[in-house]
Amino acid sequence: MMRCQAILPPTVGRVARSTCPKINKEIRDRTSARLNFYQGRGKQALTERITELNREWDTERVLETNAASVVLASSLVGYKKSKCCCFLITGTVGFFFLQHALQGWCPPLPVIRKLGVRTAEEISREKTVIKLMRGDFSHHVKCAEDILKAAQKN
Repeated sequence: MMRCQAILPPTVGRVARSTCPKINKEIRDRTSARLNFYQGRGKQALTERITELNREWDTERVLETNAASVVLASSLVGYKKSKCCCFLITGTVGFFFLQHALQGWCPPLPVIRKLGVRTAEEISREKTVIKLMRGDFSHHVKCAEDILKAAQKN
């Protein structure tokens, strides 16, 4: 088990590591521009932005939805036509999904990232900055539990 952990990238940051640096920069620049837009806005606008961020689909959700859709469609076609190679599609999607789970990369990922779909970490970072702007962490917190509650606040 330890050998696999040494070979495989950590969960956090694996998609960004597998993404073209230019695309990562474009995504970061768009995030930075949005944060600059919200700088100095009122609490209501910041709270609305957090609500939007909570609804935003990350790369994992987009990949899971696409993979499940292809598997379902090819399985249905394969079931209807017994002499069909649709199950090869199912196997290919499964292989790509496993590759993504282990390495953080699969063939559809560059397209998804080029479309601007962010990772959960990227979305969470923006949400944390918005919460800082809103003042969620400015009060004097005395214990880790209070800090955790402030971080989880919507």
